[in-house]
Amino acid sequence: MDRIEALKAMLALDPKNMLALYGVAMEYKNRGEFELAAKSFQDVISANPTYAAAYFHGGQTYEQLGQIEQARDIYQQGIAITSRTGDSHTRAELQGALDMLPI
Repeated sequence: MDRIEALKAMLALDPKNMLALYGVAMEYKNRGEFELAAKSFQDVISANPTYAAAYFHGGQTYEQLGQIEQARDIYQQGIAITSRTGDSHTRAELQGALDMLPI
């Protein structure tokens, strides 16, 4: 059984398992399956809007797809969330990623 199958099996037992949901998205990203990764990061954000890492890696995924406006949007959403939650480290990473996008 590969990692994605194992993570999906975990989700079948507990659909609210955020670690497994995020893990699926990261596995797709690491495999270069960016369309599936982007959808999976959106699933993470929908399930838990304060899951800050999903905004950063979701934005990177959209960049890989050449979808710069979607990347910009997800980075900005993440900045707003991390500003509210006080996660200054992730906020700075999101701001840095946003600043590096082409105009």
